[in-house]
Amino acid sequence: MGNHNNNSTNYSILFYLFKIILIWCASPTLLSQAQPQQTPSSSKCNGVFLSYAYTGGRPIPPTVVDQIIDQPYRFESTLTLLNNGLDELKSWKVFLGFQHREVLVSASDSVIILQLDEGGEASSSSVLFPAQVGNGVVLGGSVLKDLKSAVDTAGDGKQTGVVIQLVGTQFGVGTPDVPMPLNISLANHGYFCPTPTTQGNNEMHLCCTRDPIKEKDTNFEEEIQTNGEKGDVVITYDVIGSYDTNYLAQVTISNHNPLSRLENWKLSWEWTKGEFIYSMKGAYPILIDSRDCIFGPQGQYYKDMDFSTVLSCNRRPTIIDLPPTRANDSTLGMIPFCCRNGTILSPLMDSTKSISAFQMQVYKMPPDLNRTQLNPPQNWKINGTWGPEFQCGSPIKVSPTRFPEPSGLPTESTSIATWQVVCSIKKIREVNPKCCVSFSAFSNDSVVPCRTCACGCNRNPTKTCNPTEPSLLLRPKTLLLPSENRTEEALEWAKIKGLDVPELLPCVDNCGININWHLDSDFKGGWTARMTLLNWDETEHVDWFAAVELGESGPGFEKAYSFNATFVPGSNDNIIFMKALKGLNYLHGADNGANQKKGLKVAGKQQSVIMFSKKKTPDLDLGGVHGFPTRVLFNGEECVLPTTFPTNDNQRKGMVVKKSIFFSLVFVMAYLLL
Repeated sequence: MGNHNNNSTNYSILFYLFKIILIWCASPTLLSQAQPQQTPSSSKCNGVFLSYAYTGGRPIPPTVVDQIIDQPYRFESTLTLLNNGLDELKSWKVFLGFQHREVLVSASDSVIILQLDEGGEASSSSVLFPAQVGNGVVLGGSVLKDLKSAVDTAGDGKQTGVVIQLVGTQFGVGTPDVPMPLNISLANHGYFCPTPTTQGNNEMHLCCTRDPIKEKDTNFEEEIQTNGEKGDVVITYDVIGSYDTNYLAQVTISNHNPLSRLENWKLSWEWTKGEFIYSMKGAYPILIDSRDCIFGPQGQYYKDMDFSTVLSCNRRPTIIDLPPTRANDSTLGMIPFCCRNGTILSPLMDSTKSISAFQMQVYKMPPDLNRTQLNPPQNWKINGTWGPEFQCGSPIKVSPTRFPEPSGLPTESTSIATWQVVCSIKKIREVNPKCCVSFSAFSNDSVVPCRTCACGCNRNPTKTCNPTEPSLLLRPKTLLLPSENRTEEALEWAKIKGLDVPELLPCVDNCGININWHLDSDFKGGWTARMTLLNWDETEHVDWFAAVELGESGPGFEKAYSFNATFVPGSNDNIIFMKALKGLNYLHGADNGANQKKGLKVAGKQQSVIMFSKKKTPDLDLGGVHGFPTRVLFNGEECVLPTTFPTNDNQRKGMVVKKSIFFSLVFVMAYLLL
C-alpha cells in the first residue's frame, strides 16, 4: 500500500515536471528572441514598419523633493522593426529622438552606432552601455543585422523583424505622464519616413518606404551610415574560412587618424560562446594557457583534442604583435601587415605601415556547431605604450571584405562574414602625459620651461618640492640639462633677473620628451621658429612624428629646413605635420654620462628651423601669443603646454616701470595723509 502511494506521488511529480518542460519549450522568449507580430497598423505597411511602445517605469533613488525635473525614473520600452517590403533591409539602423536626458542602460540584440549632441550632430560612434542618449541615438543590430523580406522567407517573422527591449533612466517625467521620444525614424539610406502616428499616450509607429530621390542624394541617413564605419582606429574581424566546429578569422587593425599612432599594441576581447584560440599566425597571446579548456566544458566536448598545442582558452585573451624577424616564418608569420613589434604608424607617415593584421583558428562550442553560426567576440580594447587611449564600441556587421586573389589573377575573393569595431580616442585621459613643451623667443632672454609636474609627480612630492608652484624661468642653455640638475642654474638666473624664489622649489616636469618652440626671428615679409626635440628617455623613438597646431599663425607656413613638414589635410592650414628626413628617422635616447665635464646624461636631439610668410597673416602680433602653438603632439601623445608666454622684454620692462611708479605714488599719498 505504501509503495502504491509512493508510486502515485512519483508519477504526479513526473507529470508536473513534464508539463513544465512543455510550457518552457513552447515559450519563444526562452528559446529565442521575441518575434514581431503583425498588427492592424503594421499589416497596412508595405515598407519597413517601426513602432516604439513605453511599457512601464518607476521612480528610482535619489529622491528629489525641490527640483522635480531632476527626479530619475526607470523606463522600459519596446522597439519593433518589421520588414514588409520586397527588398532585404541590410544592416538596419533606427534613430530614437530621446528628449528627457535619457541614459540607455541596455538594448537587447542591438548596439549603439551613433550618439548625437545637442545640435543633432554625431558626437561619438560605437558607444558602450550605459550611454547618455538625451539628444538622440542610432541603434543597429548585433544578432539580427539584416531583415529579409517576407517574400524570401514565406513570412517568417524571425527573419523579417526584430523586437528590441530597452531599459534606461530618464529625468523629470513621472506618472501619469509618459516619457516618449520626440521622433523615431529608420536611419538607413534611401528610405522616406513620415511623422510618426501616436496611439494613446504610450505608443508611436510609422511606415518607411523606399525613396528613389533619397537613394541618389546625400542626406542625413547616408551620413549616419558612413560615420558608422569611421573612427580613429577601426578593427575589422573577417571570417575567411568556416567549418562546423571551428573557423578561420583575420583581424585587421587600421589607424585612420593622421595624428595618432600605436606602439607595442595590445589587443583584447571577450569570448561569449565558450570559444578558444587553437592557433595563430602574425600575432600571439601574451599568455599561452589551456587550463580553462582542460578543466572546462571544452575539454569535455573535445575529448580527443591535444590541448597542449592550444594557444589560449582565456575568456579574455590579450594579443600582441610579433617581431619583424618572424615576418617570413612559415609557421608564425607570412601574413601581410604582420610582425612589426606592435607599431602602427600614422597614415600620413606611411599608409602601408598604418595597418596591422593577424589570423587565428577559433574553435566553437555547442550549440553553435554549424558553419553558418558565427559570432564575433565582444568588449574589445586596444592600447599601446605610446599614443592616445582608445574606447572601442561593439562589433557592427558590415559588407564582406574583398581581398585580392593571392595567385595574382585579376579577381577578388570575399570574406564569409565581416564585423567592424570602431575605436575612438578618449577625451579624458586616465594616465599621465609623456611629453611637454617650453616656450622661448628672440625678444626675451628667459625661457618659459615645461610646467611643474607636467607628466605627473612622485607620490609624496610636498616633502622635497612644491607640485603647485609655477616653474622658474631659465636661461636657454639650461634646457640642455636634465630637469633634476637644473636647480643651481635656475637659482642663479633668478638672482640675476631679480625674480622671486619660493622657499620650497617647484617640482620638475618628469617628462621623457621635452619640446622647445622658439620664436627665432621677425621680419617684414615673414618670421621663423625653431623646434627642438629632446629625448630624456633611454628608449629611442623610431619613425617619430610631431604635429603643431598654430591657429591664426598656421596659414603662413612655408617649409621646414631639417624636417619633412606639411599641412594635415582638412585642418584649414593650421596644423603642421612633421617627421624626420630620410635616414634621420631615429630620435636617439639619452646617453648617460655623455657630458664628460659634469657626468650628466645628454638628451637625444633633433631640431629644425621653420619658415613662415606674412602674406596670409599680415596682422600677426609676434610680441604676444601669436607664433606659439596652441596644441602639440608627439607620436600621437598630447603634450602639456605652458600657461604663460615669453613676452617682449621691452614691454615687460615697461610694465615693471609702470608698476614701480604706481606703488611710489601710493606710498607718497599714504605719507601725506599721515
